[in-house]
Amino acid sequence: QVQLVESGGGLVQAGGSLRLSCAASGRIFSTYTMGWFRQAPGKEREFVSAIRWSGIRTYYADSVKGRFTISRDSAKNTVYLQMNSLKPEDTAVYYCAADADGGFIVTKPPVYDYWGQGTQVTVSS
Repeated sequence: QVQLVESGGGLVQAGGSLRLSCAASGRIFSTYTMGWFRQAPGKEREFVSAIRWSGIRTYYADSVKGRFTISRDSAKNTVYLQMNSLKPEDTAVYYCAADADGGFIVTKPPVYDYWGQGTQVTVSS
């Protein structure tokens, strides 16, 4: 069993930065894929970014490419999402997720086995 706890959300002005953290308890194996998703009010949960726990591959939604960076610290069992040049449309609850099988698909919520409780990110214009 893996538990995920996100932190680092908050209120920031457009153009600002935030770094989200996702601390995982339990054993994270090299086969895992860790993902970040977000959900704005009235919208579906959408893929933001993912990283293979091996660290070899990273993935980004087009909307955040070049602005967000995903990374992980295996010693701390923690995944990070550095968010720069934030826009009001980035406002959402951000969720961390873990896919134990590390399959080919990384962008769809159903493939993920574990989810955090979410952290609110609000970007003011």
